[in-house]
Amino acid sequence: MPFHSDAYREIAISRYSKVNRRGAMKAAIAGIGTLGAIDQVSAASKEQGMSGTLAPELKVSHWIDGAGDVTKPFSVAANRGKWVYLKCFQEWCPACHSVGFPNLQKLKAAFPDDSKVAAAVIQTTFEGHSTNTVSALRKNQLRYDLDLPFGHDPGNNDLPRDNPGHYPNTMVSYQTRGTPWVTVIDPNGIVVFSDFHIDIDRLIPHLQANT
Repeated sequence: MPFHSDAYREIAISRYSKVNRRGAMKAAIAGIGTLGAIDQVSAASKEQGMSGTLAPELKVSHWIDGAGDVTKPFSVAANRGKWVYLKCFQEWCPACHSVGFPNLQKLKAAFPDDSKVAAAVIQTTFEGHSTNTVSALRKNQLRYDLDLPFGHDPGNNDLPRDNPGHYPNTMVSYQTRGTPWVTVIDPNGIVVFSDFHIDIDRLIPHLQANT
């Protein structure tokens, strides 16, 4: 199944040793009780190990701001105290356009500034380097009217696929498995969600109630 397959629709549910803030957030997003969120573990959540860990700093060198101008890198550490929403995409990823970017539009409408929720978009190019290019950043900012920082994180296509350097830094450090990919980081810098799709209509009320 391709990494950018549209089949990954279910929200992964992580297991925690006790009912806590992160468990409550998972429950709120999934639309089930907190204990249910803890007891139900999907195969996808077992495969990904970022939830519950301290979010690493991004290693993405090329960024543009909401106006399309080259800007300093987006920093996860600099946004400590806020919720951070990271969205990974590729230009040719169908679900990025049908789900990922529309979700970002909803998030931006709910939180028009970055005082409580900081969002950033990263093009993690691990394939199709001739299509998933730097120019796609501004193209999609304009297409979806997203005044957000966009970063370009290409892997090294000259290296074999069994070499970690073949893949974008974000894919390696955040253990993403393709695009579209969502990572949510709480104000303490802890990853609370890491998977292909998130129910944005449940996430937004939860963030509004916890900011």
